[in-house]
Amino acid sequence: MNIEYRNLLPNESKAYRVIRLESLEKFPDSFGANYQEALKTEKFRIETDIENQSLDRFVFGAFVDGELIGICAFVKDENNTGNIYQMYVRKGFQGKNIGSGLIQAILNEAYSRFKGIEIVLEVTPKNDSAYHLYKKIGFQEVIDEKNTESNIVMKYLV
Repeated sequence: MNIEYRNLLPNESKAYRVIRLESLEKFPDSFGANYQEALKTEKFRIETDIENQSLDRFVFGAFVDGELIGICAFVKDENNTGNIYQMYVRKGFQGKNIGSGLIQAILNEAYSRFKGIEIVLEVTPKNDSAYHLYKKIGFQEVIDEKNTESNIVMKYLV
């Protein structure tokens, strides 16, 4: 299986939307968004970012034979911190290191765009497979007193 990891192009924003909605429907406890509410949203902010090819906000996709089978979003905030969001790989492709490849592609792109950036993500406490994936890649759990959510905050240690 030949997998291509790359930044989504403007004309792929609709494909992103389809897979994002799928992620919310199939794994409701793994994301901070709600599937039913997302269905009512005419256009996601990230769709606009994909269409405009925003420097500070981008989405990478994993493709097999031209089909989008995984997504991972990156958003840089004003204090030179980058956040990884919406990591998802379609069910038939899970367990094949595609998620790891997506995270690595995002990390490589973020470090090439922004020197000295700190990269963080959050994972829900019950999402053990994601937690262990992030640990394996090099993320470490951090204590964040400002975090009022019950999510686990993790920082990438280079």
